[in-house]
Amino acid sequence: MPCAPTLRQPIRHRVVTGDGVHLATYRWGRADGPVLLLVHGYPDNHAIWLPLVDALADDFQIIAYDVRGFGASQKPRHLRAYRLERLAKDLEAVIRATSPERPVHLVGHDWGSIQCWEAVTEPRLQPLLASYTSVSGPCLDHVGHWMRERLAEKRAGAWRQVGGQWLSSWYIGFFHLPLLPELCWRLGLDRAWPWLLQRLEGLRDVPPNPSQRADGLHGVALYRANFMPRLCRPRARHTPVAVQLIVPLRDRFVRPQLFEGLQRWVPRLMRRDTPAGHWQLLAQPGELADRLRDFVADVEKAGQSS
Repeated sequence: MPCAPTLRQPIRHRVVTGDGVHLATYRWGRADGPVLLLVHGYPDNHAIWLPLVDALADDFQIIAYDVRGFGASQKPRHLRAYRLERLAKDLEAVIRATSPERPVHLVGHDWGSIQCWEAVTEPRLQPLLASYTSVSGPCLDHVGHWMRERLAEKRAGAWRQVGGQWLSSWYIGFFHLPLLPELCWRLGLDRAWPWLLQRLEGLRDVPPNPSQRADGLHGVALYRANFMPRLCRPRARHTPVAVQLIVPLRDRFVRPQLFEGLQRWVPRLMRRDTPAGHWQLLAQPGELADRLRDFVADVEKAGQSS
């Protein structure tokens, strides 16, 4: 069951990225607390984090923003504007505008997690990051390597893993179809979305999202601009940043096997499996808040002693 919507009122900022896209950003919590930066997924906007904000705002300074194409942020028209490198520049701009003197503890969910991996594995941006918590979203380059290695094994079990993930990711192929995904949103998928979350995730009383249709329509570009290039031509993406990997074991879309062997790319990795679905941040915000408190405290303590 989701938490009741938070009553906290954020202070809103406007941030202009290096390529001129306007991003709506929001801030809550203690000005002197460790800084959490929350990045939402698809088809959500910053409001998806409100139950977690409600649980953490007494202890942290919390920043969230609407990713380009979502919520109150600007919506570029061209597909190339949604590539991962552009999203990483947006993230950099938000950090430099909202926490210029203090590295942030980054938290991403779903597509927010995917785009955060791009920033976490980019050497230019790593000094801006104190830690990274990834929820239900892998690095596409890591997935590309994982798939290649499983297929090269020529074992039935390895091939079943790849096939099983593709079955779970059927929607990716659907989103690459021209016009049809947009038509679904225009014909009422936005109104049906809370019902779908109830059927798939057991979530009830999901707060309405006034921009749900636009978020679904524009967010499809994330899939079309990034999936095939990264899966077909994966790069070697390493990071020295401390990473907390939260793996919901009942995730219908991102199977736990995708994160096997991640220590190869992330030496400072803490993996936490949890009996939850894809939208754990709505179903179990208190548990996710506890994981973040513990992880951030450990990272902050290690930083003070080094």
